[in-house]
Amino acid sequence: MKNITERHQLILQKLKEQGRVGIQELSDLMEVSGVTIRKDLKLLEDKNLLFRTRGGGSITNPYAVDRPINEKEFINSEDKQKIAKSAATLIKQSDSIMIGSGTTVFELARCLHPTKLLTVITPALKVGLELSNRSNVEVLQLGGLIRPNSSSVAGSHAMRVLDEISCEILFLGVDGIELDFGFSITNIAEATLNQKMIETAQTLVIMADSTKFGRRGLGKICGFDQVQYIVTDNKVSDQTVKMIEDRGVKVIIA
Repeated sequence: MKNITERHQLILQKLKEQGRVGIQELSDLMEVSGVTIRKDLKLLEDKNLLFRTRGGGSITNPYAVDRPINEKEFINSEDKQKIAKSAATLIKQSDSIMIGSGTTVFELARCLHPTKLLTVITPALKVGLELSNRSNVEVLQLGGLIRPNSSSVAGSHAMRVLDEISCEILFLGVDGIELDFGFSITNIAEATLNQKMIETAQTLVIMADSTKFGRRGLGKICGFDQVQYIVTDNKVSDQTVKMIEDRGVKVIIA
């Protein structure tokens, strides 16, 4: 049986090699209890040497940060544009869609040029402004308290409108996609609104670049059983794609 120093060295070595470690894996490897491993991970986290996750530890922060939208729009912008163009092909003959908040779904609004009338429902001010004078687009802007970080509304006013409408496809951006936790964002108020939007739509399309996989936001919006499509970039591993598609979700690589 290894002493505490040897255990900590081995945990950090495994993290360097793999990026993530699991409690059960470490427990079996070092022949100690899961309780001991949890204490080791806590001590190492206190020293800023790792991040604890559900069932283990990670060398990178698995929790998404609520950055302002004007900062997010410059992150992976090329991938987001490709994702938007691929997502737009799912609209086909739809006459009503909903677009959530975030920089990836905003790129979808930018590339929308329908040949027949399309109603777009959105809580995002930037989406509404982008589409307000676009040919063949009718915008239903949800109202409520505007969050500065996202330039999107949340709250009871928007929820009441959603009680009385339905749409064919909902396009949502997320801050985290985790196989155990599902899909999440960093703000609770917006998470509640997103849950309501999901109830309103017949088809749910998640638009997220590869940096969102393996991360977790504060508020869960749905599980994999509620999602029909994920549109992402080509940096997502084949193994991750297979595990997601095994759950009945179609993954589209932009």
